[in-house]
Amino acid sequence: MKALILSAGQGSRLLPLTAERPKCLLPIGPKTLLEWQIDILSRGGLEEIVVVTGFRAPMVREVLDRLVRPGLAIRTVFNPFYAVADNLASCWLARHEMNGDFLVVNGDTLFESQVLQRVLAAAGAPVIVTIDRKSSYDADDMKVQLDGTRLVAIGKTLPPQNVHGESIGLLAFREEGPRLFAEAIDRSMHTAEGLTSWYLKVIGHLAKAHRVETASVEGLAWGEVDYNADLRRAERLVATGKLV
Repeated sequence: MKALILSAGQGSRLLPLTAERPKCLLPIGPKTLLEWQIDILSRGGLEEIVVVTGFRAPMVREVLDRLVRPGLAIRTVFNPFYAVADNLASCWLARHEMNGDFLVVNGDTLFESQVLQRVLAAAGAPVIVTIDRKSSYDADDMKVQLDGTRLVAIGKTLPPQNVHGESIGLLAFREEGPRLFAEAIDRSMHTAEGLTSWYLKVIGHLAKAHRVETASVEGLAWGEVDYNADLRRAERLVATGKLV
C-alpha cells in the first residue's frame, strides 16, 4: 500500500510563519510536520509515499530527498494550481497514482502510530474514512453522519442533530476503491466548481452509491494544524512521546 500526502498549500492561516515555508515544513519539536508523517507511515509498513507539492515545492523536495532510504520510495507530484484550487485538484493531479491500494493523508494531520494501525486494520468496504468523536464540533470540523459505522454524509455544515463524528483527514482505498475514487474525482473536476471543490465532497457522493465505512480512533492522539493554537497542541502531542 502507498500513501498520498496532500501538502500543496501554503497554510495562510498560519502567517507569518508560512510566509516563506509551506505549512508542512513547520517545525514541531525536532522534526517538521511532513517528516513526522513520513516517519509514522514508514514505521507502519508503507514503503511508497507520494507527496503532492505546490507552495515552495523545491524546499519540500529538498527535505524529502534527505528522507529517502532503502525500502522507502518517495516521489512528488506538483500542483501548479495550489493558490487557486482546493485539495480536489491535488487528488486529480495524482490520480495516476491510484493504481492500487493507497491511503490519502491530509498534509496538516498529525497522528500517533496506533491511528495508522487502526485504519490499516479496518475492512468491509472499498473506502474507509477515519473518524473521531467529541462532545461538540465547531464550524471548521469536517463532520460525518453515520448509519452504524457506514458513512451517510460528510461536510462542515451538517445539521448538529445529524453529526456523529468528524473526519481526521486519513482515508484508505482498497480493491475497487481506488478506481471508484479516481473516476469520481475526474468527473468532479470536469464540473464548473471542480477547481474549488474538496475531495471529501467526492467521498460524500460516493457514499450515496457505494459502501463507505468508517474507522473510529476515539481515545487515540491526533491533531490538525490550521491555526497557531493547533500548532501548540501539536507540539504538546510530540512532547508526550506518542509519535516515536
